[in-house]
Amino acid sequence: MKLRSLLARLPIERFRNPPPLVAVVTLGGVIGGVGPLRRGLSLAGLARTLDRAFTLDGVDAVALAINSPGGSAVQSALIHKRIRALADEHGVPVVAFVEDVAASGGYWLALAADEIHADDASIVGSIGVVAASFGLDKAIERLGIERRLHTAGARKAMLDPFRPEDPADVAHLAELQGDIHEAFKELVRARRGKRLVGDQDELFSGAFWTGRRALQHGLIDGIGELRGVMRARFGEAVRFKHIGEPRKWWPPRLGRSGDTPAAASADWAGAVIGAIEDRLWWSRYGL
Repeated sequence: MKLRSLLARLPIERFRNPPPLVAVVTLGGVIGGVGPLRRGLSLAGLARTLDRAFTLDGVDAVALAINSPGGSAVQSALIHKRIRALADEHGVPVVAFVEDVAASGGYWLALAADEIHADDASIVGSIGVVAASFGLDKAIERLGIERRLHTAGARKAMLDPFRPEDPADVAHLAELQGDIHEAFKELVRARRGKRLVGDQDELFSGAFWTGRRALQHGLIDGIGELRGVMRARFGEAVRFKHIGEPRKWWPPRLGRSGDTPAAASADWAGAVIGAIEDRLWWSRYGL
């Protein structure tokens, strides 16, 4: 028997009729792996947190505090599906609250909610797919470096940044992006339905808007922040329980005293690259 059921048997009013309870789950950062010092959002990292939020004794709603510029489409889809599965299984409503940004994969996460709220100045949208790289073939040529690459499979090294860009490779990438974009658009239509307003070519162009304009387009349901909206819905006595991953007592691997200089250098290099990639995701939205 759950604790709430046991307390309800006690002759004390606050136990018999406890105030509403909202579980708060923070979904912040780039989605997917971004280096050893900056672990991105993933289903593996969030599974236990989400399970705890939806099985919290006496929970009346789960609030998602979202602040993400996007990232991996696969991890976005996996997290979205897990949230919906838990919401349906336990009959718990989900409300999303956008902080600075819910763009691209971040908006994919927000679509897992039954309602989406944002601030006037929040950035919302970017319903599209992007792939970025560098072309370094001319740079290594100027440096007198010879590229030696051996593959089994005619297209195994497609989009290699040290080779001139091949139009056939670009066309194949565009096809892949098109498939992902279609899946994204279908999800938006399924979750937002008749609430969408305006030309869908524009809505699905990859453009993004402030919270106020996102509301006009039907991408969100209201302007407001987590505590204010939840108190208006459940009353001033509503309780908030922040659910997060259990803290590990051991330190991170980076820079351990037993590491060789090469291993330590590799860790720091990976950390720097991860930090740069993370910064690039946020800078797309002026943040």
